Amino acid sequence: MQVKNKTHKKLSLRAEALKVGLVVSRFNGEVTEGLLRSAKAALKDYGVKEKNFTVVSVAGAAEIPVALQKLALTQRYDCLVALGCIIRGETPHFDYVCKMAQEGVLRVSLDFRLPIGFGVLTVFNLKQARSRFHVGGEAVEAALELAGLKV
Repeated sequence: MQVKNKTHKKLSLRAEALKVGLVVSRFNGEVTEGLLRSAKAALKDYGVKEKNFTVVSVAGAAEIPVALQKLALTQRYDCLVALGCIIRGETPHFDYVCKMAQEGVLRVSLDFRLPIGFGVLTVFNLKQARSRFHVGGEAVEAALELAGLKV
């Protein structure tokens, strides 16, 4: 199946048989629900059947890496996707959560040699976040592409 992404490239992926795990944070739920809708639409566009993907919900972006690690340990998935939203506030907490999420996702991906699409938004305000729901689909696309990579 060929699907156009935001850069108008056509990706030829045979993703029907791939197993995908999605981890989505509940914090900033309006945004993460939009990311999840976008991710599910991309999975459908690439032919991934609903029975072949699992959605796991966690409290916030800082918890995403642990959930990814638990999914990776099952060895049931061809790729994973991280979905979350961190909005800058008045304290340095934003910086710590961003660092934990990004480094944790990277560590799980490298430790398990498992593609993980990174759909964790790091934005200054809710308006910016609302305009980036499409990132959920882009994270799915990146994960599927790596899962199907032949080297």
